[in-house]
Amino acid sequence: MSYDNIKVTHDAGITTITLDRPEKLNAFAGHMRRDLADALEQAASDRIVRVVVITGAGRAFCAGADVKYMNELMEREDVEEFKRLLGAGRRVLMAIREMTKPVVAAVNGPAYGAGFNLVLACDIRVAAESASFSQSFVKVGLHPDWGGTYLLPRIVPTNIACEMFFLGDAFNARQALHFGIVNRVVPDLELMTETRKLAERLRDAPYASIAAAKHAVYMSWESSLERMLQYETEAQLQCFQSKEARERVRAFLEKREPRRIEKK
Repeated sequence: MSYDNIKVTHDAGITTITLDRPEKLNAFAGHMRRDLADALEQAASDRIVRVVVITGAGRAFCAGADVKYMNELMEREDVEEFKRLLGAGRRVLMAIREMTKPVVAAVNGPAYGAGFNLVLACDIRVAAESASFSQSFVKVGLHPDWGGTYLLPRIVPTNIACEMFFLGDAFNARQALHFGIVNRVVPDLELMTETRKLAERLRDAPYASIAAAKHAVYMSWESSLERMLQYETEAQLQCFQSKEARERVRAFLEKREPRRIEKK
């Protein structure tokens, strides 16, 4: 399926979703949010897809909402359309969180507002040296959305989250690495190459193990130790009985690379 401002490519089990409105720094307007959600849901349901990468076209990852478009909605007091936009944003976040496949952000430039929170929603985040980040909502008098108030305080200390939300100051990729917001920082020209290497490692990892671990990580935010121990037992038994685990144990003992087992 093709979209106006979202580009989707598939290559050897890796789906790359590119926010493709470079002349506006990939700011969200019109149906972009809905189309992004649709692309993510399609990738989640496609059994061939093992990993999803999200990036931006041009010199930005995503500048957040298109302020001009937001002003148009305010001028005509179109609250219903604004509600639809918020709903589409929630749909994007839930698509990332609920899919069993790892989602990697390749942050190629500014990630502001909703763009920043889209990065936070991804499971692993790789940033180019030129990337920058801002909870810019306060600059236009709006409240953080796209799960920012849930995600950011679980990554950085409360006082740091408050400063980011209250002031909206931008910070660079190295600071993001220091805060634990991104996993690694790479030279600009190596961003997609390094992201591809990471995506290939994730693609070739045992599917059941990755899916269960992803669910466990986010489940643990709201669960007791007892519940997590119960889930670990259930997930471990499922993996124990999988063809992937059997093949990898044999490969380990035979000192060879494991053969890839396709998901049925």
